[in-house]
Formats: sequence, C-alpha cells, structure tokens
Amino acid sequence: MTKYLLAHDLGTSGNKATLFTTGGEMVKSKVYSYDTNYFNGNWAEQNPDDWWKAVCTTTKEIASGINPKDISAISFSGQMMGCLCVDESGTPLKESIIWADQRGTAEADFIRDKMGDERFYGITGHRISPSYGIQKLMWIKNNQPDVYKKTYKILNAKDYIIFKLTDKFVTDYSDASGTCALDLNKLEWSQEIISASGIERDKFPELFSSTEVIGELTKKAAEATGLCPGIPVVCGGGDGVCAAVGAGCVEMGDTFAYVGSSSWISYASDRPMFDKGMRTFNWAHIVPGLITPCGTMQSAGGSFNWLKNEICTMESYEAAQSGVSPYKLIDAEIEKSPIGSNGLLFLPYLLGERSPWWNPEARGAFIGLKMEHRRKDVLRSVLEGVALNLNIILNIFKENIDIDKMTVIGGGAKGEVWTQIMADVFNTRIIVPNYIEEATSMGAAVTGGVGAGVFKNFDVIHDFVKTSKEIEPIKQHHEIYRNIMPIFEQSYHALTGIYGALAKL
Repeated sequence: MTKYLLAHDLGTSGNKATLFTTGGEMVKSKVYSYDTNYFNGNWAEQNPDDWWKAVCTTTKEIASGINPKDISAISFSGQMMGCLCVDESGTPLKESIIWADQRGTAEADFIRDKMGDERFYGITGHRISPSYGIQKLMWIKNNQPDVYKKTYKILNAKDYIIFKLTDKFVTDYSDASGTCALDLNKLEWSQEIISASGIERDKFPELFSSTEVIGELTKKAAEATGLCPGIPVVCGGGDGVCAAVGAGCVEMGDTFAYVGSSSWISYASDRPMFDKGMRTFNWAHIVPGLITPCGTMQSAGGSFNWLKNEICTMESYEAAQSGVSPYKLIDAEIEKSPIGSNGLLFLPYLLGERSPWWNPEARGAFIGLKMEHRRKDVLRSVLEGVALNLNIILNIFKENIDIDKMTVIGGGAKGEVWTQIMADVFNTRIIVPNYIEEATSMGAAVTGGVGAGVFKNFDVIHDFVKTSKEIEPIKQHHEIYRNIMPIFEQSYHALTGIYGALAKL
C-alpha cells in the first residue's frame, strides 16, 4: 500500500502543496497564490486568512483520488522573519508583517544602542536589522500598543497553520532564529535580547525541533482541509532551511546554492560561523545538531529577469512566436561572448545588497563599457556579475571549510550557460539535482517523514534527490575570473560614495 507525505511551502507569493510517496516520488503539486500589500515605502503585510484558505484549497485538490488515511504526516516550510500577532484564541489581531518589511529601523537602532552589533551577532548569529521578527514586534509595541497588549503569541506563517491544524502555539528553531530573539548557541530564547528589546518573554511560542510531532489533525481542521482527523502534524521549518534539506545538505560540509530571484550559499556545520566582518549569518538547521551558515544576495535571478524584460525584448518576442524559453535564446547569444565579457563588469545591486556588503543604498552598474562592446557582452556580464558576487560569499566560507562541490537549486540551475559560469568562477564542481524547484517542499516532506518515524534519519533525502548533471570547472576560465575578482570588489568600493548620493536623488 502506497503511503504519502504532504508538504506545504508557504512562500511570499503563494502556497505550494506537494504530495510525495514515502519512496521519494513526487505525485502532485498545486499552487495557490495570494497577495502582498506593499505600502508606505518599505512596509509589507499579508492576510493570514489567505494562508489558511490556500492550505485548505490546495490540500483538497492534492488529496483527491487518494485515501487521506494513507497520509503519514503533514509538514511545512514557510517564509521566515515575519511577525503575526494573535490573541489567546489564535485569532490574528492584524495582518502579518512579513520578511520584506523594513519599518523597524528605529527599533533596530534601539537594540544596537543597548547591546552593540558584535554582542547581538554573537548571540543570534545575525546582524541587527529591521528585517527580523523581534524588531517588528517592538515596532508594534511602540506604534500599535493596543495590538501589542492583546498579543498572546507572535507566529510565523507555518506556525499559524500549525495552530489552525492542531490548536498548538509553537515554532521551530529555524524560524525562531529568524526572530533574532533566539540564542543560537543554546537553542533557547535569549533573555538578554528580550530584556533589551522591552518585550515580554511569554509572547514567544514554545520551541521545538523541526522534526517534532506537534499534534494530530483536529476534527475541525480535517473538515476544512478534506482530510481525516488524527494525521500527525510535524513542525517543519523555515523555507530557506528546508531548501537545504531538499538540496541534500544534511551532513557536515554539504554545501548548496539557491539561485532564484534572490540567491544564497549555505553549508551544514556543527557550530555557527561567526565572521569577523559580520558579512554572513547563521540559521538553526532542520537537522538536529546542525547549523547553516549562510550568505544571501538580493538580486541574482532578479538581475537576469531584469535583463530579459528590459534588454532582451527581441528574444522574448521570438520566444513567444516559436514557443521556446526566452532564456534559451539569451543563452545562445551569451555563448558568443568570451569569458570575462570583453572586460565588461556588472555590479548586480539592483535591490541594494545584503551579503557581503550589507548596503541597502548599493546600486547596479555596468563598468568598463567601450565602443567595441556588443550586446552579447552586456548579456554575459550580468550572469558573471551575479556569480562573482556569490563567489565573495563562498570565499568567506572557504576560510573555514574545504568546498570542492556544490549543489545548485532554484530556477538558475536550469541554465547550462549560467551553471558553467558558476562552476568556472567558484572553481567548484556544480551538482544539479533532478528536482530543482521542489527542493523546499521536498525538504519539508522528508522532515515530516523523519518526525513521524517513517524514515530513520535525514540520509533518506538521497533516495529522493538524484544527480541530474554535473558541471566541472574549466581551469582556463577560472584563471580569467580569478584575475577579475579583485577588480570586481574594488569596483564596488570605488562607488560607495556615489551610492548614497544617488539614493538621495
């Protein structure tokens, strides 16, 4: 009899429900989109009722045709660094402030004055930033005191759905590390940070491992989702960390890169990696006992998408006429340009930058344009610029561990030209798995299977994930990129005064 694992990936643009067999086969996948309300310049909120509707709708669709009693576990990945305030009955008191919201600048400065950047980084593994949950809750306390007073717990997206399914208020260590109220060294709420913030400790939910069975599906939740009561509900984790599991990054030293609109490089470690320049940060891993040091850049696939929309209108038109991907046509043009784009550099800072520069005012730029440059060089330089910036992050990690191979997932892993550029820039063998856009859901499903006792441990991910292709670095290409790297970094620093001036225009 076939048994199943149901995973929900509550992302920024929608929820993806995916049904896997316990043997590692993906059976169905359904997406339900919902809106984000962007306003006041840098505010971003979502309605948690939309999350619940998305989960109910996709669950009914995906479970049709199977016996719900054959679902061994339900688990989750979810967008991180949010702040949803709920009362004792679990009713949302306002819309959820999501990860993209930056309103808590004053609150971040308040904690910085109280603790200092280095002390905060040493406890949480993260820089002080308005992106994180505790600064958002501080903002609510300072600006919406009635909401704060009624707040029983703050939750992230997956935590709210777990409540709806089990009536339990919980979070896991990975999402807790996204609040920046977690002591990453002890895996417990940090009283020092909570006291410095002025927040009551009891507003934070109970902490659990990602593999913990939080409860069983209630009768009410079963009726809403079209399932049957009693299915184990496993805690799951934050989306970026579930992606690590889905990429097979479950043992010490395993390294992967996610290349989507944004991009990050991460590896599995038995301890946080505290960078002296605080250029990278750390999450609690889904796998008990592990940490995932991480460096995230803002605009990776976003830069490629900008290129397609603004410069490659011809390829987009031809692709629409011929029924092929515009990216395939763009790749064909890029292949005509030599390694190094004839000396043209692209700085991929279209949305400011996180790692390694942590400069929200950073701007994108083409540097070195000459009359002899052709369109093909401009196109290649964009992909090279993203890879060069990721290489700075990778080199930070190489100061601590040896990395000779890297799994790449996300939409960027589809491109043969781009993955070769990454291999050449990183001087690292690139592994592209069979599932490149379902890795996050797969990570959540495997977490559910481990938690429910279906799998002995996370090594089972290797039964799910198979290598689709391997790309070896080309030595001559790497030598060219190795000479370009210092010029690329110098170009960023040379323009630091310009970025701020442009931001004021």
